[in-house]
Amino acid sequence: MYNKQYLKEVAGFFLRLGFTAFGGPAVHIAMMRNEAVVKRKWMNEQHFLDLIGATNLIPGPNSTEMAIHIGQERAGWRGLIIGGICFIMPAVLITLCFAWLYKSYGHLPQVQPFIYGIKPAIIAVILTAIYPLALKSLQTIGLGIIGIVCLALCFFGISQLFILFGAGFLSMGIAAIRLRKKNTVHSFLPLALLETQDHRFFSPVNISLFLSFLKVGAVLYGSGYVLFAFLDSELVAKGIISHQQLIDAIAIGQFTPGPVFSSVTFIGYQINGISGAVISTIGIFLPSFLFVAFLNPLVRKIRGSKLFGAFLNAVNVASIALIIFVCYQLGRDSLTEWRAILIAICSAVVLFRFTKVNSAFVILGGAITGYLLLLAR
Repeated sequence: MYNKQYLKEVAGFFLRLGFTAFGGPAVHIAMMRNEAVVKRKWMNEQHFLDLIGATNLIPGPNSTEMAIHIGQERAGWRGLIIGGICFIMPAVLITLCFAWLYKSYGHLPQVQPFIYGIKPAIIAVILTAIYPLALKSLQTIGLGIIGIVCLALCFFGISQLFILFGAGFLSMGIAAIRLRKKNTVHSFLPLALLETQDHRFFSPVNISLFLSFLKVGAVLYGSGYVLFAFLDSELVAKGIISHQQLIDAIAIGQFTPGPVFSSVTFIGYQINGISGAVISTIGIFLPSFLFVAFLNPLVRKIRGSKLFGAFLNAVNVASIALIIFVCYQLGRDSLTEWRAILIAICSAVVLFRFTKVNSAFVILGGAITGYLLLLAR
């Protein structure tokens, strides 16, 4: 039944999160767990973990899809739409402002000192959120072994899709044996149209942009960094945008809150102004709404089946391993001197000691501390 109050709660929650969730999908999901599971009790840990596992199995930006899942869980199909839009819109609007400044003045404001402090704080936020989820997912010794193997495979560069489905099917096979039952597009459209600007909303340029990014949103697995690698080969290599523009888009994706895929808004604006930004944003995010609308009702049914429940348990463990690997990568790149290590340790102590502290304040504190420490050098 439609509940207007639930819809307001979803809208308020994800608008606030959209303005404060810095740092990429892992930290966004950590903040969602803290609010939706720990504070608001909208769902239990197990179901939240199941949604993470299910989200990792479909293409698109994981944290955006989690926002859409949570919105649907709380307020039905209206919540699905409102939750996703409210999480995406703040990042899109902020990115549009940066895109206008960039196109008007030729450079971005200096944000690197703040990013320096954000990264260590993000690592602390992810680890404190992943700890209880890891405890919940490691239900048996076998699942623990699967988790260790998945983490090891990450270091060998194995595709996350192979890791997730491999873990799931392996666990399902073992469960089937125990139960003694038998278990019975990756390229853009031609982008020559994008080389000339046409600001009509349904112009050939925008139609090509929309279909191109729609295809990306429908097939792309992995983080925003996978998106950037894809764009480098398809846009930069063809001379549609410059390498510097792509690097600046990456900087915007790191510094602004919300989903990293909002960098597409920046790129669309550089190619065809405001209409290009809007149409690119719609294209990249639309598949996520459709995938989640189809998948969400199936998650509880999968959990109710012994065989598919075993599949989901293993996928959950593999998802935790992937997030831990993200933490390792972030730490390897950012914890290179005592200032960054100090920010990470202090952030972790605050989060473990004061569990009710909003992680957005910890990230903001990390950004300010990093800026001040760099000034004091």
